[in-house]
Amino acid sequence: MTTLKVLFVCTGNICRSPTAAGVFRQQVKAAGLARRIHADSAGMLDYHTGEPPDPRAQAAAKKRKYDLSRLRARQVRPEDFHEYDHVLAMDAGHLAQLRRLSPVEHRAKVRLFLEFAPHLGRHEVPDPYYGTDQGFELVLDLVEEAGRGLLDHLRREL
Repeated sequence: MTTLKVLFVCTGNICRSPTAAGVFRQQVKAAGLARRIHADSAGMLDYHTGEPPDPRAQAAAKKRKYDLSRLRARQVRPEDFHEYDHVLAMDAGHLAQLRRLSPVEHRAKVRLFLEFAPHLGRHEVPDPYYGTDQGFELVLDLVEEAGRGLLDHLRREL
């Protein structure tokens, strides 16, 4: 049985990427594909390693019935490019960094997450860290939409 692994990546792995992972895991579970599609998240930087997601990200997610409390931040590792089938960046800066770090044979796996929601007319999930609670709501809106598109894409790969 084919299984697919997805890694969501942002800066410190406490806002955008854990939100994307938590939302996508629930979407996968609701689709009955939890045994075939696995999701995780990581950050480009290590300064939040071991920490849970930002309390504001958790609160916004909880309002929509997503539980992020068990997630813990970690940094992208070289082996992630071998282990994951899709490495999805939240913004163009992460995309460029990931492509530089990725072995040539795995670069095609590295993409922007919002490529899976072209109808949104956006390319990046904005960083809500220095903003208001509305920024975390926007992140949820974007990752829910892109998650649906990603799930449709992965169904064709299975």
